[in-house]
Amino acid sequence: MNPLNVGIIGCGNISGIYLQNIPAYEGLTLRACADMRPEAAQAQASRYGIEAMTVDELLARDDIDLVVNLTIPSAHFGVSLAALSAGKHVFSEKPLAVDFEQGRRLVDEAEAGGVLLGCAPDTFLGAGGRLARRLVDDGSVGRILSGTAFLMSHGMEHWHPDPEFFFKPGGGPILDMAPYYLGALVNLIGPVKRVFAMSSIGFPERVVTAESPRKGHRIPVETPTHVMALLEFASGAQVTFCMSWDVWKHGHPAIELYGTEGSLRVPDPNFFGGHVEVTERGGDWRAVDSSDMPLGAPNWRSPNWAPDAPSRANYRALGLADLASAVLNGTPHRSTGRLALHVLEVMHSILEGAVTGQPRAITTSLERPAVLDDAAAAKLWKGQPKAATAA
Repeated sequence: MNPLNVGIIGCGNISGIYLQNIPAYEGLTLRACADMRPEAAQAQASRYGIEAMTVDELLARDDIDLVVNLTIPSAHFGVSLAALSAGKHVFSEKPLAVDFEQGRRLVDEAEAGGVLLGCAPDTFLGAGGRLARRLVDDGSVGRILSGTAFLMSHGMEHWHPDPEFFFKPGGGPILDMAPYYLGALVNLIGPVKRVFAMSSIGFPERVVTAESPRKGHRIPVETPTHVMALLEFASGAQVTFCMSWDVWKHGHPAIELYGTEGSLRVPDPNFFGGHVEVTERGGDWRAVDSSDMPLGAPNWRSPNWAPDAPSRANYRALGLADLASAVLNGTPHRSTGRLALHVLEVMHSILEGAVTGQPRAITTSLERPAVLDDAAAAKLWKGQPKAATAA
């Protein structure tokens, strides 16, 4: 079968890595991009040798099979719904929507229309996530009893050229960063059953320090920037969960899981590779490198990083290739709309529970995503030069 023709809507900061990676995957042909700012679409189209058009033009094109929604979170629902209504497969950046009921409508719309809906994060399909899943599934640490998950930094205003939306409703560290951590945890442990939470705003105002036209702009903060929760999983595991943009420095690992036979450290779920660390009961930590596995080699670095910072594995668009393989070859679809809907409900339940002080039961559930083995992962990736730099 012919590859799926891909059109991107949203040509902002995240679009560069998608535009760079899509041609490196099997089953995908990059055709066009669109943005509400015509100059942004034209700039990316010229850089990557594709066609720039308006959003309406892209949605009307019969030769676009898959729409990638890279708009800001508040626009995710409207753009995805329009694409699904036009009969397109859709892959959205996280979150699926800023409202849970809107997310549910997108899932229902896709299923009713017979098209696939996917959503970031797809990072758990990278080498680091697959290695951690293998160690859990083969019983290396036994049954998972508990764990911790930490994302702590001082926000986005020091690097993002226009970070205001991060600090408004629909933003914050929960809706922006928690999907990576929740996706990884659901992949390893299974669905969440119940949450308890509290939250705060540590800094009522943020000042943009990134070199951009917005430098010096003051942003009133309107959404929690420090959120702590206890997640109870259907399996019985309990995980302490902290997402914060109010921390200057910390020493916590991203994800640490504690089982009946040992412990496991999972690499940063914002990327696709890294070292997994494992102990056997009370033994020393043993590091297992995923960089030699498919979709694990460092291939990217941010222009915002220090010169001595190491490159990272950034294979964004893996979820698109997984979706395309499901359409073209009948393979399992893993970073699905239903997974994203479960994550969205968990996030909203955390935020709502923090306001009410009451535990919140999670109504959605699902099986863990099907395993993506190394051979299948290798078939998805055609390759590109290593150590590319973000656009």
